[in-house]
Amino acid sequence: MPGNSESPPLERWPAPAKLNLMLHITGQRDDGYHVLQTLFQFVDFADNLQFVIRDDDQITRQSQDFTLPESEDIIVRAASLLRQCYREKNQTDSQQFGVDIKLEKNIPMGAGLGGGSSDAATTLVALNKLWQFAFSMDELAEIGLQLGADVPVFVHGFAAFAEGVGEKLSPYSPDEKWFMVVVPPVHVSTKDVFCNPQLTRDCSTIKLCDLSRRELRNVCTPVVVKSYPEVGQAIDIVNKYSKACMSGTGASVFSGFDTKAQAEDVLQKIKQNPVSASWFSFVAKGLNQSPLHHMLAAQ
Repeated sequence: MPGNSESPPLERWPAPAKLNLMLHITGQRDDGYHVLQTLFQFVDFADNLQFVIRDDDQITRQSQDFTLPESEDIIVRAASLLRQCYREKNQTDSQQFGVDIKLEKNIPMGAGLGGGSSDAATTLVALNKLWQFAFSMDELAEIGLQLGADVPVFVHGFAAFAEGVGEKLSPYSPDEKWFMVVVPPVHVSTKDVFCNPQLTRDCSTIKLCDLSRRELRNVCTPVVVKSYPEVGQAIDIVNKYSKACMSGTGASVFSGFDTKAQAEDVLQKIKQNPVSASWFSFVAKGLNQSPLHHMLAAQ
């Protein structure tokens, strides 16, 4: 029977960033959603969340230096939706399920790194355990899809080749490279990118078995560069030292390396450039399993 078990006081649940190693759009559905193919990989750079179970039915979110109103926060929406789905499934509202959620926000918003989706997924996975709801990972992924197309991959926690609107996942294990990531100071609107009439929407479909033999590209890049010149600047700067790629709909630009030292060397050169010296940037290891699931396995 579910109950209000208490979270350990300092337990931090990771919500890792992701990179889209490629992104193709193969069509558009009648409802406006785009049909895509993309390759997700996690990196060991993350937001962190803490959950303190309450005795009442309130859901709150606390965070320093994060001004998004609670009512608009996908974290609060995720917690509320999970509770709603449990009550609908069990046809009960007799028990109260409240929580105080503390967010340490490290992943920049509007950067194509999946921070909001990852926060939502971690909220679903953590509260499913702490509230003792016993939803399966597949059920949590279905709930998460209502919050965003990228949420299921974070729920399942494995690097994946994604199709459909991003919900059809096939496990895939790309090389776990070291990545240098730079984020120019712009907030890219994913909605605006997907509404842009110049966006390529007729890419040929790639078979999973052919993925390793194909050149990986992101078809959103030309549209984003035209609308956000800073992203173009970032690509040009990174291209001086290594092949630059854009994650998702941007604004983050990344490059992969065999060693941490190589990635850090390029990062230092980028920090010495007057244009990019103050831009948010980091080096992180590619991961084919989410640290969230490493944490679950250890419990």
